[in-house]
Amino acid sequence: MNPNSAHAAAQDSLAGTLFIVSAPSGAGKTTLVRGLMERDPAIRHSVSYTTRAPRPAERAGHDYHFIDIQTFLAMRERGDFLEWAEVHGNFYGTSRSWLLAEMRAGRDTLLEIDWQGAQQVRALIPGAVSIFIVPPSIAELERRLRTRGQDSEEVIQRRVAAALGELRHVDEFDFVIINGEVQEAAADLAAAVRASRLNFARQRVRHPDVFRHLSAF
Repeated sequence: MNPNSAHAAAQDSLAGTLFIVSAPSGAGKTTLVRGLMERDPAIRHSVSYTTRAPRPAERAGHDYHFIDIQTFLAMRERGDFLEWAEVHGNFYGTSRSWLLAEMRAGRDTLLEIDWQGAQQVRALIPGAVSIFIVPPSIAELERRLRTRGQDSEEVIQRRVAAALGELRHVDEFDFVIINGEVQEAAADLAAAVRASRLNFARQRVRHPDVFRHLSAF
């Protein structure tokens, strides 16, 4: 059997494409993802659960589902999360039932998760497309963390140290976007999404009529 056909068959029950976007804190992931969602309304954004407090302008149910630690641990114990991780002292998790339902319905979904969560999801959904956003330099990353004015000096230094560790996993991702200039990085993110949709296995699932009478496929 054509190996591409075997891969496509394995993805038949999950017709939608899952996009995983990861980045160190301060790399500009939120801005780029927001721009992508405005540019490409066909993608559904998975709203993660978290135990951290909302930041200014964040909305419950839109940016995150904000819950307490006891509720999070109970959901984890029930197996409600497709993946979960502890990041900077807070827990984050992805709803298993919501995500799989969206993909089975043929809808593309996007997850904003850290590299640990990305590892877990890739193991469960091998067809997921992973994208890592990096800053042009650690110095620029630190400058951005200071500019946004949300963290203490201690937290900034902890985030910078964590970023160095996260960047060691960059080679695990399918695409890497260097966010030096936001418009260029936004165009790169959109290009990665578009290119991923043209993968043979995904085209075969999305457009079965095109390939139905082509015996080679």
